[in-house]
Amino acid sequence: MKKLIAYLLVISMFAGNFAKADEGMWIPSLLKNYNYEQMKAKGLKLTAEQLYDVNHNSLKDAIVWFNGGCTGEIISGEGLVLTNHHCGYDAIASLSTKEDNILDNGFWAKNKGEERAKPGMWVSIVQRIEDVSDRIIPMLAGVEEKNRPDSLQKLYKKIIAETTKGTHYEAQVREMFKGNAYYLFVFEKFTDIRLVGTPPQSVGKFGGDPDNWMWPRHTGDFSMFRIYASKDNKPAAYSTNNIPYKPKHHLPVSMKGIKPGDYAMIMGFPGRTNRYEFSQGIELAVEKVNPTIVKLRAIRLQAWKEVMDKSVSDRLLLSADYASVANYWKYFIGQTEQLKRLKVVEYKKDLELDFYKFALQNKDYANVLPNIEKAYNAYKPYALQRTYLSEGILGVTANAAASSFYPYVKASKENKDKDQIEKALKAAIASTEDAYGSFFASADEKILAQILEQYYNDIPEDQHPSFMNKIMRSKGKTTLEKCQNFAQKLYSKSIFGSKEKMADFCKNPSYKKLSADPCYEMVEAFYDNYLNNYKPKVDAFVAAIAPESRAYVKGLQLLYPNKTFYPDANSSLRLTYGTVQGYDPKDAIHYDYYTTLDGVIEKYDPTNFEFQVPQKLLTLHKFKDYGDYKMDNGQMPVAFITNNDITGGNSGSPVIDGEGNLIGLAFDGNWEAMSGDIVFDEKFKRTINVDIRYVLFLIDKLGEAKHIVDEMTLVRSK
Repeated sequence: MKKLIAYLLVISMFAGNFAKADEGMWIPSLLKNYNYEQMKAKGLKLTAEQLYDVNHNSLKDAIVWFNGGCTGEIISGEGLVLTNHHCGYDAIASLSTKEDNILDNGFWAKNKGEERAKPGMWVSIVQRIEDVSDRIIPMLAGVEEKNRPDSLQKLYKKIIAETTKGTHYEAQVREMFKGNAYYLFVFEKFTDIRLVGTPPQSVGKFGGDPDNWMWPRHTGDFSMFRIYASKDNKPAAYSTNNIPYKPKHHLPVSMKGIKPGDYAMIMGFPGRTNRYEFSQGIELAVEKVNPTIVKLRAIRLQAWKEVMDKSVSDRLLLSADYASVANYWKYFIGQTEQLKRLKVVEYKKDLELDFYKFALQNKDYANVLPNIEKAYNAYKPYALQRTYLSEGILGVTANAAASSFYPYVKASKENKDKDQIEKALKAAIASTEDAYGSFFASADEKILAQILEQYYNDIPEDQHPSFMNKIMRSKGKTTLEKCQNFAQKLYSKSIFGSKEKMADFCKNPSYKKLSADPCYEMVEAFYDNYLNNYKPKVDAFVAAIAPESRAYVKGLQLLYPNKTFYPDANSSLRLTYGTVQGYDPKDAIHYDYYTTLDGVIEKYDPTNFEFQVPQKLLTLHKFKDYGDYKMDNGQMPVAFITNNDITGGNSGSPVIDGEGNLIGLAFDGNWEAMSGDIVFDEKFKRTINVDIRYVLFLIDKLGEAKHIVDEMTLVRSK
């Protein structure tokens, strides 16, 4: 199997042109054999072993998976980690109070004793990557598709157990090429992570929602943490006896600046792409799923914004939730717009037509497209059920809390093992602690009413749970009025309607009391409706398209031997390489490759929360007090763009030059290429990065924390 995978990769990468060499999120362990010459041609000066090596220190040892959703990089010999401000946002907000508002005011630890621990944070560093396809694929022969997920999980557990036995390491197995290959990733995980510094959010989040996913950009999107370890440099729970981690490698920081055409590579943990999606899936997203997600998230954002505008303390509590939901609310707006503008459905249909012609001559692939068409036709009538459950019903805080007790109630009613019941109860109570940390009943009630109205209008009546009839018997002339009255009564009576009631219940929990609770009763009705009536249809759909997707990817690699192929992103360590360059978004419009502090001042609006600027930064700009961090023309750089191929999860990833030095950190994509998770567009796709010189300037001049800069290894012009 390994020989087959290697053959497919070789023919895809070396048999033809390299016009789209900047496309691709590459597995680091494959770089030496498959990408290295192309990377050298673009400006890489490092050896292949300096990028990835199991036995010696390499670039991979400075890259951390940050809290499971972002990337960070180690930039000092004492475990100093740089990541995005929005990646550290939850920690920063939760460590803030009205009296000590570090989210708004910024924070810089004057010494290690002032660094602030945030329970629950972690980083993981990849130790090695191994192709385990031969240990998995043969074991799946003859396994029915519906049983394949369970079989895979058993195989994963076996491999992970064998790999980590007798060590302190953790491991994951990741599926590649839609199930045509499997790779093992071994990690060292650290859980004592402390906040070192953050600029004020007026800098770290400058531009907010209006500028999100947009270029030109002027955001100082960074924050800094430190990894702590035991005295023998191993992972350890938080302790005052822990010491700063001594990394195998840390990234030197470049002071040289960048120019168009400069080599740039990004290593990190991109979340999810679906580059091998079928045209039917894209049509479904554009026409139904994406607009529904946008509509349901907008309901939450509006209700939360009303609360946040009333007080600083309430804003601090809701800021992280709001930012998280808003980010992908705008993402789905942009993705839909760009999928249409770039005619991605038409492109995919043309690709499928080529595949159809290929399949006529290759009987092993003859049924792929007909089976996909059949599967989507069966699934489309029910496609919004899953979206409305996850983004709608369970998007309400009280409902989400109630749903966490679902396993406990079911286990209790079915007289399951006492330990199983107790475990389910503990997990449910633990989840409510996070849920009610930023709970506002008035907003939650408003959100529930509007989501129930949308569910009633958008989901066909024959798909409603019978509980919907109870809601519609509430007082009111319109559907919304009925839902509002129902919600009002629910929050006044339910234990999930207030933080205090929830806390009292958790002191003396009872599944019988839960079963009689109006909120739990409603959630259980919607949940059972989905599990009993629609999850089987979703599972059947997934089981139907999975084998066809595997065959489709394998067939495409044979059909297009001159095309570059790579596995979809799946939160595993990847490297992408490209260059610094601007772009032309529309006729007669050109975007340069960098922005400056002058642009921050141009956008400054003291009446708009999203575009405020600290007085000290205004003063630094006025007197051009930029220290050693300015450009040759005297300006202060802020951000720059490259044509690297990234996605969510790459937030905080290092942008590295050809010598292995840090030149910036990735934090966003551009609006014109929001379809990038589905298809890479070489003309428009850009990565937006914070210039490392702006980061250093803000630490030194704005934060007056030169000691943190001094901790880094600075590389100046040769």
